[in-house]
Amino acid sequence: MTSNSKELVITKLQQGLPAITPAFGATLAEACAVCLNNQGYIQGIELTVKGEFTSVFKLYWQDVTEQMLRCWNDSEYTTEQAAYGIAFLIIQELTDYTVIERSRRGTGFDYWLGKKGDKNELPFQNAVRLEVSGIRKGNDSRIKARIKQKLEQVSPTDGTLPAYIVVVEFSNPLAFIVKK
Repeated sequence: MTSNSKELVITKLQQGLPAITPAFGATLAEACAVCLNNQGYIQGIELTVKGEFTSVFKLYWQDVTEQMLRCWNDSEYTTEQAAYGIAFLIIQELTDYTVIERSRRGTGFDYWLGKKGDKNELPFQNAVRLEVSGIRKGNDSRIKARIKQKLEQVSPTDGTLPAYIVVVEFSNPLAFIVKK
């Protein structure tokens, strides 16, 4: 175990973020709990962050109930929602940004990030695009392929604002972050 790891308390998503209601945050936290439980992890498992940032976080989540398992039975959807939750928390921890708005379908990315605490009347000043992807069980080549796919996906909106691509892999907890 790494002694200098930080904590990521996933249930903090229930407090909400500028573009995440407390109810949606609680939903993302449930998805995270189900994905981590599915891997047989215990509280405090370490998630490694690689790429643009290098860090380690000990993960803590709520207990998973039978009702949650029945609710989150669609593995692909659950993994996608869980990846959002992890990505939002990591971006909050490692950058000056937070989630300020969901992007519209067809833009090639998922969310807009803005400076934390920025009350600017021009909401997209200093904004960054965020594209997130989740993999329940994958290896390095699958992660690299997903990053390549996501880099291509955000390219139509390149040249305006930077983008963070976050791929979260749950079988060997990893978040790979690329800044474009």
